[in-house]
Amino acid sequence: MTALKQLSGAPATRILGVGSTQPDTVVTNDDLASRMDTNDQWIRERVGIVERRFAGPEVSLVDMAVEAGTRALADAGLTAAEVDTVIVPNCTMPAPIPNAAAQVADRIGIQAAGAFDLNAACAGFCYALGVASDLIKAGSAGTVLVIGSEKLTDVVDPYDRANAIIFADGAGAAVVGAAEQPEIGPVSWGSAGDLVDTIYMRDHRYIYQEGQAVFRWATTKIAPVALRAVEAAGLSAADVDALIPHQANLRIVEAIGKRLRTHGAREDMVVADDIVYSGNTSSASIPMALDHMRVKGQVTKGDVVLIVGFGAGLSYAGQVIIAP
Repeated sequence: MTALKQLSGAPATRILGVGSTQPDTVVTNDDLASRMDTNDQWIRERVGIVERRFAGPEVSLVDMAVEAGTRALADAGLTAAEVDTVIVPNCTMPAPIPNAAAQVADRIGIQAAGAFDLNAACAGFCYALGVASDLIKAGSAGTVLVIGSEKLTDVVDPYDRANAIIFADGAGAAVVGAAEQPEIGPVSWGSAGDLVDTIYMRDHRYIYQEGQAVFRWATTKIAPVALRAVEAAGLSAADVDALIPHQANLRIVEAIGKRLRTHGAREDMVVADDIVYSGNTSSASIPMALDHMRVKGQVTKGDVVLIVGFGAGLSYAGQVIIAP
């Protein structure tokens, strides 16, 4: 039998830079209360959101991805010519084809890039980060630009008081490259397809979720996934400097943080709360939160950061990274 050549990739990978963008329009809880039966206190108590950003009709998912990706490249100190692969995790492209990634690569100036979208909903960034890392270690890619970008206002009923208060728009990106020592841990992922009906597209148009069922699942099942990711990286919960769960709901985020602390995480572990001022941006939420936390000084270069995404599918994934 003829043997095929096996590519040899990098021994390890790391995040070289991050970047994010949000629309200019800030939508407060009072703004939402003016068009539906809700109020600021009700929203804060149930999901912890104070405000979120909505993109106008002239701004697309691709537009936001280009901006976030460009900022991530600048943060990494790289040019478009140094990137060979683009992955855009998302679940809100208006149509299945054309994909976002090829358009984004072209507009950034990345020529002949390997380009594909990935749909694992709110777990999408962690899935894509795992794929990017493995592509580099396998020798199939050299430098990968991963951009979580979502325009959820396109798929949310603006008068649905259960969902319109949660979702928002934005994009977050990370540049992944080769390293001598691992700075991106193994991905810990999985799915619960038996719960697929808890989050779906109603009438193939608007996102719908069984809020209480999703809340119970996320607050009981996601912390163990995060702990498996820590173990897979050869660390303990006490080594984690910052926790960035998908920004689904502040109560879920806080519950995951509390559960990790009962398993040895430090009291001074920083827990992302970007949900408060950004809303739920699905696959964009983790890289966006990481970027915002770096700007605020809550996460600094070399910190051990545990990320974990979860959402429709139901899909989930997490890994440990070293902050760039």
